[in-house]
Amino acid sequence: MPNKTAILAIVLFAFIVIGMFVYAYLKNQENQLQQNQESPMADEEVITPYDDITRINAKHFFIDDVHTLTGEILMPTPCDLLETSVLVAESFPEQVTVEFSVINNAEFCAQVITPQRFKVEAKVSENATFKAVFQGREVELNLIPAAEGELPDDYEIFIKG
Repeated sequence: MPNKTAILAIVLFAFIVIGMFVYAYLKNQENQLQQNQESPMADEEVITPYDDITRINAKHFFIDDVHTLTGEILMPTPCDLLETSVLVAESFPEQVTVEFSVINNAEFCAQVITPQRFKVEAKVSENATFKAVFQGREVELNLIPAAEGELPDDYEIFIKG
């Protein structure tokens, strides 16, 4: 009699373990099926007119404990308005993120490359580090030190390459 109880317990335990494996397998198959249905949309890359903007050149001024970045970005249309914001991470030295976004509410606009100027300021320590984000993606930020005596309001940018 004790052997029958032990055998019954082992068989019951084996069924529970097999049931767990079958359940896990079925759930895995269900998840893969859902991912395959969603992936055709995820594989399509959304192409925007701003994809070629991968580097932003800016003249860097540090006057009276204020960092000022000035420059321009070539936009595909004159209807593209450049908007900037500055985020400062609480660290030392501070990490400054300059966020660039584009506003364009025009239905139709001439496809003429047009420079859009920007000027951003951040009151942070002299050793702060800067990075740029354009339309939600990180881009290279090329900071050009200002010459002696130059002021942010008087800047002209002639950058080649």
